[in-house]
Amino acid sequence: MSQHDTYQTPLSSRYASKEMAYLFSAENRYHTWRELWLTLAIAEKQLGLSIPDVAIEEMKQNLYLDEKQFEIAAVEEKSRRHDVMAHVHTFGTVAPSAARIIHLGATSCYVTDNADLIFLRTALTLVYKKLAVVIDRFSAFARQYRDLPTLGFTHFQPAQLTTVGKRATLWLQELLWDLRNVKRARDDIGFRGVKGTTGTQASFLALFDGDHDKVEELDRLVTEMSGFSYAYPVTSQTYSRKIDVDVLAPLASFGATAHKIATDLRLLASLKEVEEPFESTQIGSSAMAYKRNPMRSERICSLARHLMTLHQNALGTASVQWFERTLDDSANRRVTLPEAFLTADIVLTTLQNVSEGLVVYPKVIGRRIAQELPFMATENIIMALVKKGGDRQEAHEKIRVLSHEAAYQVKQLGLENDLIERVRKDGYFEPIKDELDGLLDPRWFVGRAPEQVDKFLREWVAPALGESELKAAVEKGDLAELNV
Repeated sequence: MSQHDTYQTPLSSRYASKEMAYLFSAENRYHTWRELWLTLAIAEKQLGLSIPDVAIEEMKQNLYLDEKQFEIAAVEEKSRRHDVMAHVHTFGTVAPSAARIIHLGATSCYVTDNADLIFLRTALTLVYKKLAVVIDRFSAFARQYRDLPTLGFTHFQPAQLTTVGKRATLWLQELLWDLRNVKRARDDIGFRGVKGTTGTQASFLALFDGDHDKVEELDRLVTEMSGFSYAYPVTSQTYSRKIDVDVLAPLASFGATAHKIATDLRLLASLKEVEEPFESTQIGSSAMAYKRNPMRSERICSLARHLMTLHQNALGTASVQWFERTLDDSANRRVTLPEAFLTADIVLTTLQNVSEGLVVYPKVIGRRIAQELPFMATENIIMALVKKGGDRQEAHEKIRVLSHEAAYQVKQLGLENDLIERVRKDGYFEPIKDELDGLLDPRWFVGRAPEQVDKFLREWVAPALGESELKAAVEKGDLAELNV
């Protein structure tokens, strides 16, 4: 990264991927502006304006800025207080034959807004592919633990059993929705095109001597040459800031998903059932040497909260755009848009890293099940006894009394749950004593969880990741490494 990167922060420079950090760098921004000026000149020349071939060639040869040009641009911007005009002048110093026609007929938003739309579409593609990799990793985890029983929780109180893999499918389903939303937002992005100062294309109509067809063809050509299938049919000076709202919405929604997953993992770490990766030399606390804090999941939660708030920023900006435009959007967007994608990128990298190194402790999980399962098994015990000729109401009352006695042992005396031992010792349950071990097998309490995992991975995850655009990203399979 260069000192010229307007958006470089400790966050982006240390944690964001090189691709995402470069996308929002000053180098790439001003390079993209020059590409847009070149595209406009080529299209205008093709439609009959007098632009010499040497001008086009000089522009082509100088699409990237070197150190000297950055210095010139900085001096120009300080003098002119206008970044676009500073770079128009700077481009002209290395493409002198084109100096008189650079930015011809255009307004600043021709380069700023069209460039932003290019960046947004590319950034969403990066997020889309990284999200697919995260889904692939959690899918492998769900498959591996599809049938490992674990205690379910509602209200964070013990509930019926599920499986470790089934719980992971709840995370996956939300990630799949995020994948859909990101793709939908990306594919919906259009181009601003060439619309002029207030969106009327008046300057271009003047350039082409009132020829409306040529103006429309110019808009089409520039849009097509810039890699977009369509341009927004009407704009003001800017593209509508509602587009930013639509783009940041799936990122904010993903932030909610990531926060939920990381929170679940933090709770599981506290229960000592599942832990995120923890390096052999990692230190959890400067004071408490034994600590294994889930710092990666905590980082995800911290950044995800920030990511969710940025959508509100876009809503606020869109709501206060007066008539054809007002400049109070500019400074806000220059921070908000890059920050949203850099944050999402870091959350994805961290989430992938966590998903690739999750550690499950089946014996701890089994011990917690053993503490709660006797109470859950009481209905099965009652039904088994009735099948042997017992009375349902009598059996219910017997179980109720024994359950309360066992609960006293657990809650008041801090002892283990001895309900089953009490049942074994009670002569009333003699007809089913040989069946008790089978009635307490956790596998009988997970319902269709393993089959649900199999079906979900087969019918929902596999087709989503099977799209040609995502296959290469998933198959590449680079492990996510964190700097800290």
